[in-house]
Amino acid sequence: MSRRILNRWFLTALLAACATLTAHGQAAGTYTPYSIYGVGDLSQPGSAYSKTMGGVGVALRNNRYLNLLNPAAVTARDSLAFMADFSLYNDNKIFRQEGIKSASNTFNINNLAMSFPLWHNAAMMVGIMPFSDTGFGYSFDYTDPEVIGQTGNINYSATGKGSIYKAFAAAGMTFFKRVSVGAQWNTYFGMIEKNFYTEFNDASYNSIRNGSKGQITGNNFKFGVQYEQPLGGKHSLTLGATYTTAATLSGTMESFRYSGGTAAADTLFYKLETLGVDSKVQLASEFAVGVTFQEKGRWSASFDYSRSDWSKCGLDGARGFTASKAFSASTTETYRAGFEIVPNRNDIRYYMNHVAYRAGAYHKKEYYLLNGSPVTSTGITLGVTLPIVNGYNGLTLGVDFGQRGNLGGEMIRERYINFSVGFNLFDIWFRKHQYD
Repeated sequence: MSRRILNRWFLTALLAACATLTAHGQAAGTYTPYSIYGVGDLSQPGSAYSKTMGGVGVALRNNRYLNLLNPAAVTARDSLAFMADFSLYNDNKIFRQEGIKSASNTFNINNLAMSFPLWHNAAMMVGIMPFSDTGFGYSFDYTDPEVIGQTGNINYSATGKGSIYKAFAAAGMTFFKRVSVGAQWNTYFGMIEKNFYTEFNDASYNSIRNGSKGQITGNNFKFGVQYEQPLGGKHSLTLGATYTTAATLSGTMESFRYSGGTAAADTLFYKLETLGVDSKVQLASEFAVGVTFQEKGRWSASFDYSRSDWSKCGLDGARGFTASKAFSASTTETYRAGFEIVPNRNDIRYYMNHVAYRAGAYHKKEYYLLNGSPVTSTGITLGVTLPIVNGYNGLTLGVDFGQRGNLGGEMIRERYINFSVGFNLFDIWFRKHQYD
């Protein structure tokens, strides 16, 4: 059996393993009190490649990696190659509010994507990645002496879990060797469950459980464009833009309130709503622009800006999405910058000169307000891609240091260190061989 056939069997087996992990990896998406609102904590899109550069990608074109942030970038590839990308991430957080501290860590699949040529200057990409995650849990005891004196000890607790995933199919084409356009169809699916408990130690009082469970689906489109202008020699300037349409959510939302105790149990409230009919909730549209300046094969510098208005998406007041009146929908804005350098790809002596070194930074205003105040996230990223086999295959290692929120008012400060591991696979599958 030839080496090429062995490589293809290896790629196929690895992708099958990735798909299996994706099917079993939905339980531990995130853990943060901020995921109590809306559709949860929005995931940072993109592969490990873009995450190590602060999350940029709107104007990135690199034939060694899949760019999941702009469908127009799918044409930046070898016209005969099959490409795949798979990544995992580990999220570690430390929470603080006044004198209270806690910590969490989660592990999950980040993305699985594959790309292949369609015709000369056209290509296609399919994949799956998380869109948002819900995960929280907290409890406290009532301390008001007037209340405790009449009812005894009271404990309040809350838990939440679930994820919304995005599967996508994108296609792009390049015209005149400089202008690339692309379109992407996204389909969303998943479950979000939230439960809230009020428990009395005095058996003469019934405890109360209320909550919601939603099965969510939706569809929208993303359109992208990139223009690459050569600047003489190996340098070029690329401009990019994307627009993602709003997605009206469908599915069902089950809301309930139960009372139970030693004496009796009762259903205080129950309603099953059809999303899109009884309750209209949307995922917001998004507009993004970016610019990249690069010396091909050696270094690149990118900057992205994106904006998405969630204030008219129907989240506020919708059952299952508004679990606390302290939160309200807002407009999210994100600024990202990233840099990559490869010392010398042609060096035949020193392996480390083939390694891609990356760094980035970002500042994001979240899609909600807490008691009328914006919640922001700021962080820096570092990473490397270690070439494997023919130099196009690679192992990407990344780290993200950041903070969300602060210690003012009733806000909770999150400090986090996230690790990502990505595998980018590259092989020539579509060339006819006269000899084997």
